[in-house]
Amino acid sequence: MNGQAPFTLRGRNPDVLTCIANLSNDEVFTPPEFANRMLDTLAQAWAAAHGGANLWADKTVTFLDPCTKSGVFLREITRRLVEGLKEEIPDLQTRVNHILTQQVFGIGITHLTAMLARRSVYCSKHAKGPHSIAKGFKSDAGNIWFERMEHTWQDGKCAYCGASQATMDRGEGLETHAYAFIHTNDIKARMAELFGGDMQFDVIIGNPPYQLDDGGYGASAAPIYQLFVEQAKKLEPRYLSLVIPSRWFAGGKGLDEFRERMLSDKRTRVIHDYLLVGEAFPGVAIQGGILYFLWDRDHPGDCEVVTHYEGRVLSRAIRPLMERGSDVFIRYNEAVPILKKVVAVEGGAAGSVALPEDKRFTRLVSSSKPFGLRTFFKVRSTKKAGDVVCYWNGGPGFKQGGKGWVSRAEVTEGLDLIDHWKVFIGGAYGDRGGGGASRDAFPKAMLGRPFVGEPGSVCTETYICIGPFASEAEARNVCSYLACKLTRFLVMLHKPSQHATRKVYTFVPMQDFSRSWSDQDLYAKYGLSAEEIAFVEWAMRPMNLAEDAPNEVAAVEDDD
Repeated sequence: MNGQAPFTLRGRNPDVLTCIANLSNDEVFTPPEFANRMLDTLAQAWAAAHGGANLWADKTVTFLDPCTKSGVFLREITRRLVEGLKEEIPDLQTRVNHILTQQVFGIGITHLTAMLARRSVYCSKHAKGPHSIAKGFKSDAGNIWFERMEHTWQDGKCAYCGASQATMDRGEGLETHAYAFIHTNDIKARMAELFGGDMQFDVIIGNPPYQLDDGGYGASAAPIYQLFVEQAKKLEPRYLSLVIPSRWFAGGKGLDEFRERMLSDKRTRVIHDYLLVGEAFPGVAIQGGILYFLWDRDHPGDCEVVTHYEGRVLSRAIRPLMERGSDVFIRYNEAVPILKKVVAVEGGAAGSVALPEDKRFTRLVSSSKPFGLRTFFKVRSTKKAGDVVCYWNGGPGFKQGGKGWVSRAEVTEGLDLIDHWKVFIGGAYGDRGGGGASRDAFPKAMLGRPFVGEPGSVCTETYICIGPFASEAEARNVCSYLACKLTRFLVMLHKPSQHATRKVYTFVPMQDFSRSWSDQDLYAKYGLSAEEIAFVEWAMRPMNLAEDAPNEVAAVEDDD
């Protein structure tokens, strides 16, 4: 060989793939160091299942990145195979040719990223070009395929990914973002079409696009990463490892069925959960954290859940993904025994995390729009005969929000609550990452400050309503309960985003509200250990119930 391969395959500093900018928050380039963590996890699982064998010394194993961007996974796999196959294939050129033509495959997500991936893997954007380190390819694409795909429009939406026709049907000059891997009803036939009819991939690994690039933003954008996960499973690889956002644990627009399938699939054997996205992907802002998982087709069992925070492993545990009585994933390992203690004291089934129906605080919590008044409903600044007080969002940093008047006739829901004591609390709250800190940083507040609603009062959907109560004292005792760290900790377990609707109170138990509550009261009632108390205290910040305390409430948007 002419010395080209040794130069291109050895480590270099700086690595160009650590220096390129992301396409967007949804199409994120994977840092080489993070890709190698995933490959280490894969190699450990392979060795455990194959008597200690070295994955990288097996010339028969095939790898697919179905959503390649920079080509980092394929490049790092190739680098490892070049080293691992030294003894079996001593000649470097022969070894490189075998790896690149027989073992390593990719599907580009755009024309640009396909060329970038070929440049990373073949050292040439043309696989059969004179500068390519692979010899013998018959096409310029090699084994990194890309062709422009079109969406299949039905009633203004793509039948496969749900993209908006009005936004994405935009002509030849722009990318369609119709990703080949998910725009088919028969993924096995698609793979046969691209790479040959007898192709069976042993490992599928990558970092798919996270949401539709169709004009949506933040909570309003629909996720698509779940489509890559489900298509990959249909190919039945021995191992599957993908990077995806963590918000599916307890929420996500249209992800209920995906979450149920993921949590009930015992082949997911490892999850590495990064609470701060920036620790895995510097400079990327994705609220809710990010994870990579390892799915093992042939070895089902409990999952090893590893939680990362501020450059260290916060906790590690082997446990079921689906706890008895839960419809979400309990993200924090430390929280599982705490929740089970709460449920046990409240009379729940042994080992369950489901509160008995009559012990659920959700019985007091209204739905969104408790009085039928939207966020943008215009209240009056002056009172007319027969009006009731209406609380609304007065803007960031307000004390108790805007306060105006509305006719009873304009109130369409919650009529039975109007003339009773009640508690109002923000229907959405996002922790602020002040001082340059991430919004996902600890400690958290999780909820805005509650306040008492007097008889003759209502609110817009900025708030939800808790009640009714027989007296002002009872309502204030509820506020004291919501201010407790343990209460808000239990909310955190079911709150994946800023939205704080009735659902996030699923794990919160009822109390006797003839008295006020403190965390010391709750810790004693539920028998929390010193270590458990320390974790709650670390996770949650104090709440000031004083009426002049700032109380930021986020604008209520469509649920994600």
